[in-house]
Amino acid sequence: MKFAIYGKRFEAEYAEHVESLFDALIRRGVKITVNEKFKRFITQFFALPDTVGVYTSHQEMRDSNFLISVGGDGTLLDTARYIRDSKIPVLGVNTGRLGFLSLVDVGHIEQAVEALINGEFTLDKRTLLEIKSEQQEFGEFPYALNEVTILNRERNSMVTIHAYVNDLYMSTYWADGLIVATPTGSTAYSLSCGGPIVTPDSNNIIISPIAPHNLTVRPLVLSSTNKVSLRAEGRSTEFQLTIDSRSYFINPETIIELQRAPFEFHLVSLEGQSFFNTIRNKMGWGLDRRN
Repeated sequence: MKFAIYGKRFEAEYAEHVESLFDALIRRGVKITVNEKFKRFITQFFALPDTVGVYTSHQEMRDSNFLISVGGDGTLLDTARYIRDSKIPVLGVNTGRLGFLSLVDVGHIEQAVEALINGEFTLDKRTLLEIKSEQQEFGEFPYALNEVTILNRERNSMVTIHAYVNDLYMSTYWADGLIVATPTGSTAYSLSCGGPIVTPDSNNIIISPIAPHNLTVRPLVLSSTNKVSLRAEGRSTEFQLTIDSRSYFINPETIIELQRAPFEFHLVSLEGQSFFNTIRNKMGWGLDRRN
């Protein structure tokens, strides 16, 4: 069995917990490969045996049985660039703040590793958005697990965004920006802008305007079988397009097409973990003394 480890910088207080993750895997005879940048960072806290390998690209870790993300939700989102269409299950160990996707607390690493090895888990299959444009390319992985946003680069005036669904005109948004989110992203930026909470298995696309200037505009939920096309215009000569944590600049002539990706992201869910448990415990959803 082979585990890939991905992570980013963490506070020194988490070093002993990260070390315990490696110890738990090594004691069970698991082969380990670590992202090169992450390995350089963690070696300032503890040494790794020579048997621990290193990967720098998605090709070098595609034979892994699992990938463990060490960090917050942003770190876990970044693992999609390495997982791609390989269907490698991802488990998040939370060394960040909220940990909405990275659900394993550092105090339960041993139990989590045991559950993975024993097959005591289920998989949440999360949809992604594919981003296309005839005018511009968006790297070697033009997919979003959370959301795609269009913003005014200047941040000092509104942006006008023309939206089409299956090439039919839908609406024009006068706003600070626009979010197109997956069900996974419905509890992220979209939610803070008034978008709905959507269950991960709902196969939807959520369109949420950011501070719209017309009060009649509201978030919209579409089936993920639809294609959404966007074109921005305004006083700026460039606009900012973000794909999860990656940013690009586009000009007013650029038409962005968004549709469901042809593959899914497999998120590990351990016993006692569920979407509704998470939104109750992490977000205080439905919090009421009577409950």
